[in-house]
Amino acid sequence: MFSDKKNILQLAALLKAHGVRKIVLCPGGRNTAIVQTLSNIEDFTCYAVTDERSAGFFAIGLSLQGGGPAAVCCTSGSALLNLYPAVAEAFYQQIALIVISADYPAAWIGQTDSQTLPQPHVFGSLVKMSINLPEINNEKDEWFCNRLINEAILETTHHGKGPVHINVPISEPIYRFTAKTLPEVRVITRYQGLNVYDRDYKELIARLNRYNKRMIVVGQMNLIYLYEKKYEKALYKHFVWLTEHLSNQTIPGIPVKNFDTAIYTMEASRQSSMAPDLLITFGGQIISKQLKKYLRNHPPKEHWHIATDGKIVDPYGCLTTLIEMDPFEFLEKVSFLIESKPTNYPLMWENYCKTIPVPELPYSQMAVTGKLIQSLPTPCALHLANGSTVKYAQMFPIASEVEICCNLGTGGIEGTLSTAIGYAAASDRLNFVITGDLSFFSGMNALWNGHFGTNLRILLLNNEGAETYHTLPGMDKSSQSRSFITAEHHTTAKGWAEECGFIYRHVSEEEELEGAIQEFISSDTKEHPILLEVFTDREKDTTLLRSYYRGLKEAQIGSSANRPEAEKK
Repeated sequence: MFSDKKNILQLAALLKAHGVRKIVLCPGGRNTAIVQTLSNIEDFTCYAVTDERSAGFFAIGLSLQGGGPAAVCCTSGSALLNLYPAVAEAFYQQIALIVISADYPAAWIGQTDSQTLPQPHVFGSLVKMSINLPEINNEKDEWFCNRLINEAILETTHHGKGPVHINVPISEPIYRFTAKTLPEVRVITRYQGLNVYDRDYKELIARLNRYNKRMIVVGQMNLIYLYEKKYEKALYKHFVWLTEHLSNQTIPGIPVKNFDTAIYTMEASRQSSMAPDLLITFGGQIISKQLKKYLRNHPPKEHWHIATDGKIVDPYGCLTTLIEMDPFEFLEKVSFLIESKPTNYPLMWENYCKTIPVPELPYSQMAVTGKLIQSLPTPCALHLANGSTVKYAQMFPIASEVEICCNLGTGGIEGTLSTAIGYAAASDRLNFVITGDLSFFSGMNALWNGHFGTNLRILLLNNEGAETYHTLPGMDKSSQSRSFITAEHHTTAKGWAEECGFIYRHVSEEEELEGAIQEFISSDTKEHPILLEVFTDREKDTTLLRSYYRGLKEAQIGSSANRPEAEKK
């Protein structure tokens, strides 16, 4: 029988799945649940060593003899510190060693309970990774625990071998052994490149060819990659290609970009039928919350992430495989290994997304954003501030010759102007910035440095506050906290812009917009950069956006209901 602690069961099952076979077990009270579980698994060869200092070096010997990672498990408190010399030796000798320590829950550390000290990260820089497992109370805890353990075990042999530390908090009761079997666990594997020296990837290609419903999602990428025609033809037809504007030109063919709105309008049955069996991702951040929610609720059978750093990135909660290599090299390498199978899966997505119209709304922030985007000269660079701005932009088609930039790494509103000005200072193209009022006014000292030229155009959308925050529950006008959360203001950029040497223009009515946009996008040489401030009504902005989404969803559902039965199938 095994411990009923789910974090211990995850740890035991993953040690087994990753091929760890030799485990040194030190006696103790807090680690009894771990020892009881590990020692009752036939796949493990366990060794009892009382002194932790000796146990650590004994485990090093086991690892050296077999080459694979060996594990050593100890109880809480100073017992863990006795492993320090062996950890240091394993680090500098580059030996794969897994240190497993039992621990008290964090609430009892420093509360004069016996055998307690701050154990997470106790080995500092002498381990390749240190993780502190959650105690599992729900599915999210289980996913997090599973991800951490996979990551730690994989790290023992990633870019050289070395030790890792897995700390396991265990609450009372400790001595309850009711689990009869180990759970089925997700095992994440890593391919370090695709060549026979790292791993035979024939099995990976066989899995790729097993699926008909294949989807590739590309996150933020600050580059343009041009595929050779032979690769474009070989790759494009085999996948649904979903990208956002921030992905720039990084796929072989025409991507589906309005998937966020499309997913929002889908009925449950359509969402299920259009879910992928194989998901491949590369690139950075994804804006779409709809896509994240969709893939978490309809997880593919496999999710492969391709990245040169080989780090675990699991935003959809279903990662199974890491491929550590340049994503374009990967795609070109597998392009002629993909078996041609009849599938209408890409067309299902492309055709459905074509039914989503480009928004046509009256004067509002979203309408103004669309007006500029559809009027942009090419080539140029477009810089988007975080928040509503980058979400609005995603709703309109943008020419591939327009390079898109956004500080989406952390998702904060600061730094948009400074980054854009730095980019424009090193560019000979027109650089357009679309920013909301809070992002602009919180970072307007970016204009103070003076390192900008006449190729800079700033579109400031000013509705006197954070539109997103006004839509939060409880933010009605009677709310006491409203002024603290929504950042309402009555500020204009006119004085600051003119003081900094900008041509300043403002618009507050739809009739004024066309002429202002035409001057704003003009490539004629001007003596000064331009700032166009557009004033809109925040309440109308919010109401129009909600009405658009509601009407779109009703239209799509109505359209689906009226289709012939054969077409629905």
